[in-house]
Amino acid sequence: MTDQAPPQLTPMPEDWRRALAVVAHPDDLEYGCSAAIAAWTDAAREVAYVLATRGEAGIDTLAPAVCAPLREREQRASAAVVGVSTVEFLDHRDGVIEYGPALRRDIAAAIRRHRPELVITLNHRDTWGGVAWNTPDHVAVGRATLDAAGDAGNRWIFPELTERGLEPWNGVRWVAVAGSATPTHAVDATPGLERAVASLLEHRAYIEALTDEEPETYVRGFLAEVARSAGERFGGTLAVAFELFAR
Repeated sequence: MTDQAPPQLTPMPEDWRRALAVVAHPDDLEYGCSAAIAAWTDAAREVAYVLATRGEAGIDTLAPAVCAPLREREQRASAAVVGVSTVEFLDHRDGVIEYGPALRRDIAAAIRRHRPELVITLNHRDTWGGVAWNTPDHVAVGRATLDAAGDAGNRWIFPELTERGLEPWNGVRWVAVAGSATPTHAVDATPGLERAVASLLEHRAYIEALTDEEPETYVRGFLAEVARSAGERFGGTLAVAFELFAR
């Protein structure tokens, strides 16, 4: 008996206008899906970013008070490369984000503010494909985002949000998880790949602390391999893969 090839990925839905990406740290989106975001903003879709932390614990040689503003600047510059001008930070503590009602409430509030049809987050499972252990921050934020997509539409879960003028939003139609080991859908990465490279390169301080490899060589190699691997299940086209949950 021979192993069956994994099923081909389905194109992501296109009948939407607003998306909200919610992740734990600066650089999470750039490592995962900024080529897709570039394609979406090219098509005049609105995309906003919400980050749970400012990435202040991400560089060993920089104290958090110094690191946080640096990584915030890098994230704003990185977002601008792919056409995103709205970048918000929730100010949870980097490295020790706690899954629970407080995190769900903050993300639900962001969903109510931005009123997206598509919500994007990062791998919420314990591992990266069963090979590498995921971080608690990614797990907490990914899981809380999936839950908050429903919380945002229920006025009785966090009634204090309504009291603050944030009316329930039941318009989330999908949550797309980047970096999933079990993707279902994909976006052609070809038009946005060069901007994805430039976008990740804006996180230069982080990358230079992470690897001794020349930054552009490292970034280009990493993103090209991810896009090529996803593309094997997308007709051979370079791709960004997502696991799509419909609501």
